[in-house]
Amino acid sequence: MRDPASPEPTESDLPVGVGPWPGGPETWPGDARLDPELLAHGDRRNVVDRYRYWSMRAIVADLDERRHLFHVAIENWQHDMNIGSIVRSANAFGAAEVHIIGKRRWNRRGAMVTDRYQHVRHHADVAVFRSWAAAEGIPIVAVDNVEGSVPVNRADLPERCVLLFGQEGPGLSAEALAAAEAVIEITQYGSTRSINASAAAAVVMYEWCRRHA
Repeated sequence: MRDPASPEPTESDLPVGVGPWPGGPETWPGDARLDPELLAHGDRRNVVDRYRYWSMRAIVADLDERRHLFHVAIENWQHDMNIGSIVRSANAFGAAEVHIIGKRRWNRRGAMVTDRYQHVRHHADVAVFRSWAAAEGIPIVAVDNVEGSVPVNRADLPERCVLLFGQEGPGLSAEALAAAEAVIEITQYGSTRSINASAAAAVVMYEWCRRHA
């Protein structure tokens, strides 16, 4: 029995997900997508309810059937902590693939393990990335508030494209901006010059989904 003097549990105190499948192994559904370990011990992962008890491989396979046509690319020169958060947003908005340009190692903490469900490709530098995009016939749309940028609400966002984001602070390199076919920005109304890189990425991905998803 709960101590009456104890505060009521808040939503953040409650366990995430679901516990073991009730009834034991003899009651488990005959579904090859389900993971016996999760059925036996519960599924506390940060996944939507439809994927409860599914194996990681099954989730990735299902996502591959429904991913959108836009890609996300991120320059990685400074081990920016925002990269993980951008990967997390790319997963949430159903990006086809995430491209890391520059250093191979990146801070995964902000991704909250969503990179396990998202295809991530590495490119040694902007030139290699640009060659990949050209070979695939995918236009590069850079996101940065530089002179000549078009506000995202008025910009052309092709259904098939790669959205290119820079580092927190310096933004995109000159080489990356030169590789883009278009440069867009997010309209702002306050005193600060820019918004957080991962927040900007989420806004642009949502705008793509609003138009095409």
